[in-house]
Amino acid sequence: LHAGAYDRILDRCGLEWYRGEADVGMMGGLGADEYMAPCAAGENEVALSDAGYAANVEVASGDAQPVDGLPGALDAPEPVDTPGTESIVAVSELLGVPAGALIKALPVVTDEGEPVLVVLRGDHRLNEIKLRSALGGGSRPAHPEELGELFGTVAGYIGPVGARARVVADLALRGLHGLVAGANEGDRHLRGVEPGRDFEADYADVRTVEAGDRCPAGGEIRLEPAIEVGNIFKLGTRFTEPLGATYLDEAGSERLIWMGSYGLGPARIAAAAVEQLADEHGIAWPRSIAPFDVELVVLGKDGTDERALAERLYAELADVGLDVLYDDRDAGPGTKFADAELLGAPLRLTVGRRTLEAGEIEAQVRRGREDHSLTLEGAAGAAADLWRSLP
Repeated sequence: LHAGAYDRILDRCGLEWYRGEADVGMMGGLGADEYMAPCAAGENEVALSDAGYAANVEVASGDAQPVDGLPGALDAPEPVDTPGTESIVAVSELLGVPAGALIKALPVVTDEGEPVLVVLRGDHRLNEIKLRSALGGGSRPAHPEELGELFGTVAGYIGPVGARARVVADLALRGLHGLVAGANEGDRHLRGVEPGRDFEADYADVRTVEAGDRCPAGGEIRLEPAIEVGNIFKLGTRFTEPLGATYLDEAGSERLIWMGSYGLGPARIAAAAVEQLADEHGIAWPRSIAPFDVELVVLGKDGTDERALAERLYAELADVGLDVLYDDRDAGPGTKFADAELLGAPLRLTVGRRTLEAGEIEAQVRRGREDHSLTLEGAAGAAADLWRSLP
């Protein structure tokens, strides 16, 4: 019900938008949906596919692309000297293997003090929100002095083989072979590592999806920046249970109230409309949320016939229900037209000497800058009809 209302609101606002999965964050509850409007200035990133998948990258999941050039399997891990190579790039270049053939190892300590070694493909990025979900709580990167004490390893050469701590491995590592991992001693790595054979791990989705991955429905994922314009949090009894907030059902039984949290951002919707629809000349407001329906530009000084016609038309436009921005400044046509395009009212009407001579009002639709002519007789009504036809 609520999602349907949000859908209709954003459609009426003229936005391109997606509803996708989101992290519940500190709100908690059973799940969350975000409404995202794609645009280059967006602060969020959305994973989308032509199969209808949409999710904030904070929680998006998908099948990883295969590693191109993965080394062949070995019977057992083999040590290899890698002096001075403490990064994925350095090891990849020295051994001539793709970054995806390396195991990236990230030692963390949970809020409860448990050391955990998180491992994922060398070409993948850790998703801290997913990691929090996998660990059941927060964590922090291990301090340098904790590497030896808690993990039995050294910086730059950390690996899961023989790890002293519990290992949490990303799902994309499962089934791979011929991998390269740190040997837990300085200037040395292991090649030919196989998850499951050479180390045991708890598997979880802890990586950030990448463009080109496959969504759960099989579509190819693409990433787009977007503005979050609304959200729905399905709170369930997250707050009512500790508060003891109940109601009596039709049978007289006491039950916990189910809650939801619903938010729409009017300022964000306006910002998304500006970003999505503006052109090189300025804003092009959708009709439904434009601050003014029409901008009326008069090219004539006080006391002229043009000014008198514009004053009469202004009143008639108001009578047919249009909100009008009236530009009667003492400025040239170029300045007035440029400002009208910058402000972006859906429709511009121009009254000038040529209007009187031709017996027509000049009308220009802001989006697409399409020109129309409206006869003086009934011009206000014709303008209202034209305005109602606009997106």
